[in-house]
Amino acid sequence: MKAIGSILTPILTIAGSDCSGGAGLQADLKTFSAFKLFGMSVVVSVVAENTARVISCFDIPKQIIDEQMQAIFEDIPPKAVKIGMLGSKETIECVSENLAHFKPENIVIDPVMFAKNGFALMDPKNCELFKQKMLRFADVLTPNIPEAQYLCGFEIKDEKDMIKAAKELCELGAKAVLLKGGHSETNANDVFFDGQNVQIFKAERLKTKNTHGTGCTLSSALASNLALGKSKIEAVKEAKDYVFKAIKYSLNLGKGCGPTNHLFEFMGLE
Repeated sequence: MKAIGSILTPILTIAGSDCSGGAGLQADLKTFSAFKLFGMSVVVSVVAENTARVISCFDIPKQIIDEQMQAIFEDIPPKAVKIGMLGSKETIECVSENLAHFKPENIVIDPVMFAKNGFALMDPKNCELFKQKMLRFADVLTPNIPEAQYLCGFEIKDEKDMIKAAKELCELGAKAVLLKGGHSETNANDVFFDGQNVQIFKAERLKTKNTHGTGCTLSSALASNLALGKSKIEAVKEAKDYVFKAIKYSLNLGKGCGPTNHLFEFMGLE
């Protein structure tokens, strides 16, 4: 067996578990591996879901989340943290307290609110608490249009509204915002605002139903690039390229929206 001479860069996901493997922390860990990073996880929820539906969701008790965080940070501090689904008031408060205590760097927050089929993974009643407790920790916040509408409180109809929302989310505490345009009726362009400058990332819309876990995958790819020392702009560009290819070579599995192919490069597809 070939010896590994260098230490892989550690990276952490704080997210829910998708038992079908296409989204959540499973998608994050596969993405970390694709970027040749050492992935670690703090499980905050267990979701019984597949490509077609969500059956149920169970939130992990606060004590277990606290102890997972302690286990990670006292031993292998990560170079970046991706945060996904925070399903309850208690979970939001618990993760916020741990972030304030451990002070990790390069935090990417994906404000997961709904599953692909519309199942609420965060109670909309917790939206205000999420804004108060979590946005200040986001080095990059990655909402889609429906999530940004909930967080901002106004309808997003076009690119102008997307820019307005990104700026407002920075005013609420996020250091930078990547507002994803996949739900737009006109195009799939994303808006990036770093607190000073706006940049539009144009995106080709691929004709496929296999998009399960794309939001999780994008945010974990972005965190991966930050862990590797890339600038935010570079991290966004490379994350979007990775997700485009993961969708391009997506897997036709399941009865609903199939998963993306996180390991397309290892399969010799690029």
